[in-house]
Amino acid sequence: MSKFIGTTVIMFIPWVMLTGFDPAELVLGAVVAMVIAGIILKSLDYSFGPGSIIGALRFLLVYVPVFLWELIKANIDVAFRVLSPRLPINPGFVRIPTGIKGDYGRLALANSITLTPGTLSVDGDEDHLYIHWIDVKGETEEERGEQISGPFEGILGGIFK
Repeated sequence: MSKFIGTTVIMFIPWVMLTGFDPAELVLGAVVAMVIAGIILKSLDYSFGPGSIIGALRFLLVYVPVFLWELIKANIDVAFRVLSPRLPINPGFVRIPTGIKGDYGRLALANSITLTPGTLSVDGDEDHLYIHWIDVKGETEEERGEQISGPFEGILGGIFK
């Protein structure tokens, strides 16, 4: 039952953020969220507990601002490279280590890397992600991993177990 309620709430929050607080929209959003949660409930592989609320707050209050800052920096870097063709680029594929073991955590990390311009997650295994990077820097996997996933991995590792 808590899984149903948690899934409904997770789907209802974006609805409210997109539509506002009109009573008719709130009722419709709640009904739609409950119907979808009921349909997909059996295929979901996660659980809710007291740690889930703490993780969600940590995601919103810590991870989202860090991600937005990294996104802004990456956009500026790529824009400078586009507008100044003389800036050097060193494109290539790199393998970076990751300590995040859960599928959802690795997925969140790979998506965070892909969403920042200049990097693209192309594959992954239990201990590594494979990234295409517009300007490869660093000599070792660890140095490259710190530059690419460092800002995200520590936070996501604490949220996704």
